[in-house]
Amino acid sequence: MPVNSAIMKHKRLLIIFTTAAILLTIPFIGMQFTNEVNWSIADFALMGVMLFGTGALIELTLRMVKTTRNRLIVCAVLVILFLLTWAELAVGIFGSPFAGN
Repeated sequence: MPVNSAIMKHKRLLIIFTTAAILLTIPFIGMQFTNEVNWSIADFALMGVMLFGTGALIELTLRMVKTTRNRLIVCAVLVILFLLTWAELAVGIFGSPFAGN
């Protein structure tokens, strides 16, 4: 593997994880200005696992899957699963025992 390719892979992973960390700061900042945002440590931990886990799976997909079409399909499925899980935990769109509210 050429050196530039290895550096780019690490740079991409750093960008993914930095984006996840920035997304986690949004509710933290919101909690400073309003009582409408009320996250516990467990909420931050769970969302951190979801964001970093989804980001890691996307990075793994980009490294392992060879064709662009298949990369897009797998990444789209990962993002859809993330969004459905997030929606279920937030408002309970499926009515599971893990539903929010």
